[in-house]
Amino acid sequence: MSETTEFKEVRERAREALGRDDLTSVYVGLLDDAADNEFYFGNATDDPRDLQQVAATQLGMLCRVLASQSHLSVDEVAELAKARAKDIGVEHYSID
Repeated sequence: MSETTEFKEVRERAREALGRDDLTSVYVGLLDDAADNEFYFGNATDDPRDLQQVAATQLGMLCRVLASQSHLSVDEVAELAKARAKDIGVEHYSID
């Protein structure tokens, strides 16, 4: 299977999964050739502590997949993500 075919299949499976009624958290990151990148992150809770858990789970899943596919360690992927977050102006907030 070619990378293009695999990508199309993954994109279609994701599109179908987004239609589920039982989702409690959704993250979709869209990257295009023009660098008009978009992301969508929605959750069924507004509680900051619950959001921390959801975000940690989402990031953990993404790091695992990216590490596996890019032949990097999860720590290496996390360091790259940390640097990118700084580049795009992500600020740190603490919850009391």
